[in-house]
Amino acid sequence: MATIKDIALKAGVSPATVSRVLNYDVTLSVADKTKKKIFEAAEELSYRKRSTNKYVGQRFAIVHWYTEKEELSDLYYLSIRLGIEQRCKELDMNAEIYFFDNIHEIPAEEIEGIIAVGKFSNSQVEALTKINSKVVFVDYSPDGDKFDSVVIDFERATHKIIDYFIDTAHKEIGFIGGREILKGEKEPLVDLREKTFQSYMEEKGLFDNRFVYIGSFSVDEGYNLMKQAIEELGDELPTAFFMSSDVMAIGSLRALHEAKVAVPERVSIIGINDMSVSKYVYPSLSTIKVYTEIMGETAVDTLVERLEGRKIAKRVVIATKLVIRKSVRS
Repeated sequence: MATIKDIALKAGVSPATVSRVLNYDVTLSVADKTKKKIFEAAEELSYRKRSTNKYVGQRFAIVHWYTEKEELSDLYYLSIRLGIEQRCKELDMNAEIYFFDNIHEIPAEEIEGIIAVGKFSNSQVEALTKINSKVVFVDYSPDGDKFDSVVIDFERATHKIIDYFIDTAHKEIGFIGGREILKGEKEPLVDLREKTFQSYMEEKGLFDNRFVYIGSFSVDEGYNLMKQAIEELGDELPTAFFMSSDVMAIGSLRALHEAKVAVPERVSIIGINDMSVSKYVYPSLSTIKVYTEIMGETAVDTLVERLEGRKIAKRVVIATKLVIRKSVRS
């Protein structure tokens, strides 16, 4: 295995300089040409930095609330998991993937902790903590006093969308959203986007219950609900719609196109997530960018903090960004 001294010899510099360059020491004053020689020498010698993470090689479980088949159709949760896996790779930690229907296979005595992705009922939370008490929840916070969590501020994201619509002269604003049901439960969870939409629109004196359509989070449901709105509301169709996910927004665009409702001239659309395909649909979709991969990375860092001895629960809120494209009028 190549060493710092090997790289120094090949690049014609001191080992100390090599060490500081490879560790991105911002206080080091050295020419870019020298830095380039060092990086090229390191690459040529297949140098690999030794990790300072004392948890190298240790195992933890990623538990997804979906089944494997369901996850493949939901890019939101899939990209969170990819963020987790990428951070684990950087830290040389081993993440093993499980879905809630096979958590009995988790080797409890061999894992250091659990990252739980998605929404979990009280009984499921209890089942996870019996396997390992160190659990970080992603996209859900079942008990902020007991458990670490990494979440999105959907309340603020909703305000951003409504404020943009109001600033661009929209007064009739509709909402098309979904609700999720926990495994084993009958009643759906309260969706913060839907709840905030109603309260904030009421605060602005603009809420109209006729413009709210609720189903499930899917392309098909986005299409069906928008088609229903077009048929029921006719000429009273709102001039703007807040879609609670990009997948629903993409379905709704198809319904609007089929009905020959011009976007954004007649109806403006904003979704949530900023899926990779959002910029390629027609017209390109305006959306709230959710940094799903950063959510995954942060979950790993939060679990490592627990392993380091932190005792107090922590709730990390990841920021969002409004991305304006062609599906809204400016």
